[in-house]
Amino acid sequence: MSHHTHHTRPLRRHGRRAAALTALTIAIGALPVSADAVPDADAPQQVPSPQAPLRRAPSLQVRTVVSGLDNVWDVAFTPKGRMLFTERDVGRISTRGSDGVRRTLVSRVPNLWVSGETGLMGITVDPGFSSNHRFYTCHGFTGPGGGHDVRVVAWRTNDTATSAQVVKTLVRGIDTTSGRHGGCRLRLGGKRALFIGTGDAAITGSARDTSSLNGKVLRVDRNTGKAVPTNPFFNSSNANTRRLWTFGHRNVQGLALRPGGNMWSVEHGTYRDDEVNLLRAGGDYGWQAGPGYDESPPMTNHALPGRQIDAEWSSGNPTLAPSGAAWLKGPQWGSWNGALAVAFLKDQSVRIMHFSSGQLQSVVRPSALTAFGRLRAAQLGPGNVLYLTTDNGDGNDRVLAVTPTP
Repeated sequence: MSHHTHHTRPLRRHGRRAAALTALTIAIGALPVSADAVPDADAPQQVPSPQAPLRRAPSLQVRTVVSGLDNVWDVAFTPKGRMLFTERDVGRISTRGSDGVRRTLVSRVPNLWVSGETGLMGITVDPGFSSNHRFYTCHGFTGPGGGHDVRVVAWRTNDTATSAQVVKTLVRGIDTTSGRHGGCRLRLGGKRALFIGTGDAAITGSARDTSSLNGKVLRVDRNTGKAVPTNPFFNSSNANTRRLWTFGHRNVQGLALRPGGNMWSVEHGTYRDDEVNLLRAGGDYGWQAGPGYDESPPMTNHALPGRQIDAEWSSGNPTLAPSGAAWLKGPQWGSWNGALAVAFLKDQSVRIMHFSSGQLQSVVRPSALTAFGRLRAAQLGPGNVLYLTTDNGDGNDRVLAVTPTP
């Protein structure tokens, strides 16, 4: 199966399959329907194969676990189940313990730069948190001279996890302009690797400029911020290039490590073609704006030099604005076990995507998850519960816990 093959396998074109993904649609009724799931009829699909029998989707229970928030961008969990989450514009990092009480860990990230889509964004927790108390965030940063960039920093909490301080800046110099296309999702990926999904900052050419950190997925050592020695361009003389895992991205919004497999990304399209991508080391994902940041070129442009990798899922036209994603796991998810749950902003929904042997098999849009507005983050928590965050900016954004019911 392609998602279990080694990440350094040769790149190949997927033009025929991508054309199928953007040409085929499934009408209402072609997928199983329950009280909590209806087929996705407004995005390109691939018809489920005979090897993927149709089964009823699980019924879902949705609980609000935290409310009264603003633009909740990401959520993460410590090994003992404490939740950490970020609010983009106010710059707050908060926790929620097993007692259900919300506590402020950092009232406002120091030197935070907030503009447009950029502010306090991704968060992830070190697997050794119980002993080292480390976690990581990605956020806009204002320098002493008034300049700004996007940075990835390491934090350490006190022993009781009631306060935290920055202990190291891991990555700096991710360019910003107006705050558009700021990325920035963080996810761990084996041993000491930290993956960072960045946006192109609406700068023409940045996504394919291998000396730029923009429009990329970076792979760095989470302790030092330096390139991982097995990165595809590790022999480069340029420190930025050494950090690259993939390039040619417009605005990476989600990262999700498939259990036993590769990292996948979620990306915003222009007026068309949001993407879910399987990331292959050194891969070119084909985005380059025209002069003056002309966004008319395709998201995966095979007219560019070299070989480009097509998306595993594409929205077609119009866009739906996917963001965070998480692989569901555990028998309680029934037929959704092993599927990718993708949160959508503009479409105000979640889509459950089944992939097998590198092929999209089916997409389901559960109606139980369409009543909460814009959904930003998706993350598995303790007990393989799916956590979602809302990003409505109304002062009552929430963290939701989604569980399948027997």
